[in-house]
Amino acid sequence: MTEIETLDRPVTRDFTAIAEEFAAGCAKEAMARDDDDSFVAENYLRAKQAGLIDAGVPAELGGGGADIRALCDMLRRVAHGCSSTALALSMHTHQVAFPAWRWHHQQATRDKTEPLLKRIAAEKLVLLSSGGGDWIGGSGKAEPVEGGYRITARKMFVSGAPAGDLLMTSAISPEEGGTILHFPCPMAAKEVSVLDTWHTLGMRGTGSHDVMIEGLFVPAEKVAVKRPQGRWHPIFFMLGTIAFPIIYAVYLGVAERARDLAVEIATRRPASRLLRDRAGRMETALCTARLAHAHMVATCELNAPAAETVGQVMTGRRLVEENAILTVELAMELAGGAGFYRKAELERLFRDIQAARYHPLQKEIQAEYVGALALGQSIDEIY
Repeated sequence: MTEIETLDRPVTRDFTAIAEEFAAGCAKEAMARDDDDSFVAENYLRAKQAGLIDAGVPAELGGGGADIRALCDMLRRVAHGCSSTALALSMHTHQVAFPAWRWHHQQATRDKTEPLLKRIAAEKLVLLSSGGGDWIGGSGKAEPVEGGYRITARKMFVSGAPAGDLLMTSAISPEEGGTILHFPCPMAAKEVSVLDTWHTLGMRGTGSHDVMIEGLFVPAEKVAVKRPQGRWHPIFFMLGTIAFPIIYAVYLGVAERARDLAVEIATRRPASRLLRDRAGRMETALCTARLAHAHMVATCELNAPAAETVGQVMTGRRLVEENAILTVELAMELAGGAGFYRKAELERLFRDIQAARYHPLQKEIQAEYVGALALGQSIDEIY
């Protein structure tokens, strides 16, 4: 296969072509999964076969070697076929991209990151994230016991839960007045169960169910990070910079798909000033979303995670949210009554795009965060 240069690292798979073919397959079942609230399980099997699960693993470790820009483009294209598949995969993908970034840029961490990355490449492990509700403040109880901790927690918004192998999560220990522990939770453990909670307005196929952890023992050596509760930590400067361009690539893809459908419908109608106005405003909103997302990716590519880069990424995240939602709203207007029918697909995309509102940092927090940076004030407890 042709080798494609991505920055200074080789990518040995053509993820543009792979994502396009994969998206076409996903599109065939997207309506059915939305209709019955069922998880896109078959797409996870196909993603493993297509090489999307290990796309972000460094090529040196047996993976696809895709960097952040390539991963974003991959997921944006997958969203053209099925929003739910793309969003669920983005949660796995950013959990892979994070240790991959550390493997490349923080060589001292390789004893921890390399074994996991090699397993993802070899075994096609699916990683899960415990969602925005488990952000910097943390949730769940970690009781210190001999040799480790006993975990009791209910984790919400675990996208891809039915297909997951490891939940990358955290819990709060009473040590030092409140310490958050980060650890991998094996989904096959008898103490772990998936609750059937994901019945929602949109993104119905993501399988973002609650996960219940009841008395799971985590050995002390399996705790990857300990940090103070309720404060920004260097690990979150990295995660905040890396994860959100990947996640919001999905919403950009949803907006692009809505735009294309609306134009296709509108071109069948007589030309008018009203159509041109709606189309023009839609194009402007989509262009803004694209520019904002490009800013997120470029900021990530600085490879300088810090409070300031998080601020830039989160500003881009807010602009993508607002303009992707606006793009789909205007697509509905441009399509007219035809877009109101479920068979037109726009109705589903209109519902799916609403999920862009709910990831950190939500708009009020984002504004306070970047405002504090501008005024030279502390952002430690703004999240």
